[in-house]
Amino acid sequence: MIKRLHLHFPFRALWPTCLLVLSLFVVLPAHAQLLTGGNSAVGLWPSLQVDNEADQVEDPGPLFSAPYGKDHFFGNWWGAQPWLLSHGIHILADVHEELAGNFRGGRRKGVDDAGQVGVELDVDWGKLTNADIMKGFWTHMMVVNGHGRNLSTDYIGDSLGGVQQIYGARGNVVAHLVYLYGEHAFLHNHVDISAGWIPVGSFFAASPLFCMYMNVAMCGNPAPTKYTEGARDWPSGNLGFVARVMPTKQTYIMAGLFAVSPHAYNGGISGWAWAQDGLGKFSSPVEIGWLPSFGRNHLVGHYKAGFGYDNSKYKNLLNDVNGNAWVQTGAQPQYEAGRASAWFMADQMLMRNGDGPTNGLIALAGWMWSDGKTTAMSHHVWAGMTETGAAWGRPNDSVGAMFQWMTMSRASVLQQEAALAAGVPFPDNQWGKVWGIQTHENIYEVFYNAHVANGMSLQPDFQYINRPGGSTVFHDAAVMALQFNVVM
Repeated sequence: MIKRLHLHFPFRALWPTCLLVLSLFVVLPAHAQLLTGGNSAVGLWPSLQVDNEADQVEDPGPLFSAPYGKDHFFGNWWGAQPWLLSHGIHILADVHEELAGNFRGGRRKGVDDAGQVGVELDVDWGKLTNADIMKGFWTHMMVVNGHGRNLSTDYIGDSLGGVQQIYGARGNVVAHLVYLYGEHAFLHNHVDISAGWIPVGSFFAASPLFCMYMNVAMCGNPAPTKYTEGARDWPSGNLGFVARVMPTKQTYIMAGLFAVSPHAYNGGISGWAWAQDGLGKFSSPVEIGWLPSFGRNHLVGHYKAGFGYDNSKYKNLLNDVNGNAWVQTGAQPQYEAGRASAWFMADQMLMRNGDGPTNGLIALAGWMWSDGKTTAMSHHVWAGMTETGAAWGRPNDSVGAMFQWMTMSRASVLQQEAALAAGVPFPDNQWGKVWGIQTHENIYEVFYNAHVANGMSLQPDFQYINRPGGSTVFHDAAVMALQFNVVM
């Protein structure tokens, strides 16, 4: 979130991407879980302090990097880490496992495990080469290996709100490429351009807070747009570029242009097949943001609004070329020119517990919409809270709760009603198998993330799924899970 480029793509102006091949000797990470205790994906949470010598936004490092934080279970790698960092090389490996069990409702009771191993690399070429021309230029790369089973589809009958964040889209391969791109900052970091193989949803409508929760409808980018061809999120990439401009230290505007893949797997199941056929259409997201800091305790907030447009043609979920339901007539579906999406999201620290952009009591909420004529889910609304454990003497722990409401589009509901009336199977949609007429689904989640060692955490997690799969075919499901994460 790619191909044989028969496009006139503006890469000549983005000369740093040519250096991407130089970073192929190492690889980068897995999902975007943010470890607590002050670590953060700094590119998404720039500290925005004023430089004493220039009117400069403090260099936030890469726009999207280090999703696993900075702590390592093996410390400084027997002295190797300080040397690597001093030369601009940020590298780590991560092991992540999620054991989840459905003990009530759904299709049947059962337990599944899903996990992945990821390797992450960010290279600051200015530090590595000591060349002025390379100052501000980074490359980022991430490769993962996934394994396991999906509890939601195996036992709950739910493809909308998967209870495990680590599952799917990786393919049965040893090393799945998540992203590989170059990034360059200009004008005292007020302008930042990234180009290459990029997960759209990791830049737009994104927040490191989302993957503190296990449910994949939220992590690491909210539904529905990450399930659409033009805006897929990690671990899928799209070939394209992103430009971010920060006119002030607390505001930004960001825009991107991405080649749209018509395939189920962007870049093939491995993610490395950038020359897939069928390219030629583009998605173009735009986002504006306000990043205030209130009061003497610097209570940080992040307020974002965005709009995306994909100029591809997509099958109308309901109408055929004559305006009737194609599931009944068998006629060719009508195709819609373009697909739009929009979002608004906000988080605000209400009380600070210590240093860092996430170290405190934080409220978050948001809304996302996608064109219901071609997307089965039209609206997604969420609201939640997170808090770090300083109040009870566990400053590196975190606790959180989240409510999500996802509603299916009118065209999708009418399509399923037409299929039921005709006695034909429900067509699958972007989320997978449909068991019954889908209207909406509610998800309730609470978690406690315990820091058990340097770079290691355990997270008990409870989720209650109301109307699994968006229908009443199965009873409400209750899931207990245990997430394990260690950064090597």
